Amino acid sequence: MNNLITLIGPTAVGKTSLSIEIAQKFNCEIISGDSMQIYKNLDIGTAKVSKEEAKGIPHHLIDIRDPSDNYSVAEFKNAVQKSISTITYSKKLPLLVGGTGLYIQSVLYGYNFTQDHGSTELREKLAAFAEKYGNYSLHEKLNAVDASAAQNIHPNNVQRVIRAIERATLSNIGYNESSNSRSEDMLYNCSLIGLTMDREILYSRINQRVDIMVEKGLFEEARYLFENYPDSQAAKAIGYKEFFPYFNNDIDRTTAIELVKKNSRNYAKRQMTWFRNKMPVEWFDVSQGLSNEIKEQIFNFIEGKMSIKSNLNNRDIEEDKL
Repeated sequence: MNNLITLIGPTAVGKTSLSIEIAQKFNCEIISGDSMQIYKNLDIGTAKVSKEEAKGIPHHLIDIRDPSDNYSVAEFKNAVQKSISTITYSKKLPLLVGGTGLYIQSVLYGYNFTQDHGSTELREKLAAFAEKYGNYSLHEKLNAVDASAAQNIHPNNVQRVIRAIERATLSNIGYNESSNSRSEDMLYNCSLIGLTMDREILYSRINQRVDIMVEKGLFEEARYLFENYPDSQAAKAIGYKEFFPYFNNDIDRTTAIELVKKNSRNYAKRQMTWFRNKMPVEWFDVSQGLSNEIKEQIFNFIEGKMSIKSNLNNRDIEEDKL
C-alpha cells in the first residue's frame, strides 16, 4: 500500500503555503486536487501556486487542459492515481492538496464510475419542482446532496442539475457514481490532514483574497472566458461566472465582485460540510495563524502515520521468519 499525504480544507484557509513546507520536509511532489487548476490561462481565479511560491517543488495536474475542455472526476481520479504511482516510483512522497471534496474522495477510496439506469419518476418530480419553484431552488437541492456537482453545473442547466441530483440520490455517493462503486477502506496509507478556521475569520480572508485577485487581473481572466469559452465547464466556476452578467450589462462591476465573495463564502461552507461528513480527517485549527506549534503537530502526525505503516511491515517480516 503506497504512502500518501493529503491536505484538504476550504478555499483561502492556507493550504498552499503549508503544502510547500510539508513537501520540503518530507521530500514530496505535489498533486493538485482542485477541479479548476487543470485549465491553462486561468491562474488568478483558480489560485494556482506561483513559481515563487512553489520554491522548486514539482506540481502535477496543473495546466493540463484547455478551457474549452470538459474534465470529469473519473479522469481526475485516474490521473491522480497514475501520478501517485510515478512519484512513489521515484522514491518521493506524493502530497495531494485541494478543496474539491468529491475529487479527493474518489482517489482515496477508488471510486469506479459506471452508468446507472436512473429513475424516470424522480426526474419527472424534479422537473416539476423546477417549473414550480424555479431553477435556483432546484440547484439548492443539488447543493444539499452533492456540493461538488453544484460547483460545476449552472442552475439554468436544468437537465444536468436533475441528472446530478438523480445520481446522487440513487447512489447516495455522488455525481457520476453508482452504488457499491467504492472501497470501504482507503486505498493508501494516508495521512489525511485538514485545515479549519473560525468562520468569520475565514470569510474575511475570502473577501480579502477576492479583492487581491481583482487587483491581479481576475476581471481580465473572466473576460477571456466570456469572449472565448462562454459555455465551457471552466466558465461555470466561482470567480468567473459572476462577471458574465456584468459583461452583458445586467449588473455593475461592484455587484459582480460582491457576488464572487458571497459565492466563495458559500462554497467554503459546503466544502467544510463535505469534508466533515465524508472522510476521517485529522483537523488542525489555524484561526490564529499557522504557528510553528501547529506545524510541528502536523509534521508529527504525518511521521506517526508513516512510521506506523513501517512498523507493521517490519513486524510482518519478523513473523514470517518465525
